[in-house]
Amino acid sequence: QVQLVESRGGLVQAGDSLRLSCAASGRTFSAYAMAWFRQAPGKEREFVAGMRWTGDSPLYTDSVKGRFTISRANAKNTVYLQMNSLKPEDTAVYYCAARLFQVVAETTKYDYWGQGTQVTVSS
Repeated sequence: QVQLVESRGGLVQAGDSLRLSCAASGRTFSAYAMAWFRQAPGKEREFVAGMRWTGDSPLYTDSVKGRFTISRANAKNTVYLQMNSLKPEDTAVYYCAARLFQVVAETTKYDYWGQGTQVTVSS
């Protein structure tokens, strides 16, 4: 069993930066692929970024490449999402998710989810 708790998001202006963190419980955190998803009002939840259990080969959706960085600290059971050059279209509820080993983009493939945290980017 893995429990995920995201840090608080916030209200920022376009161009600002924000870092989200996700703390995981469980003894085998290092075996899990970790990912960030987001869901904007009226839209489906979408994959944002993910990193497999080894900590290499991060994946990003095209719209955040070059702006967002996912990282993980297995010793702290924590995964981060550094978001730079934020845009109003990044406004969404951001979710942390976990599944064993490999990163995939499908929401249905993840076994554990955080409660979500609101990120609002004003223009």
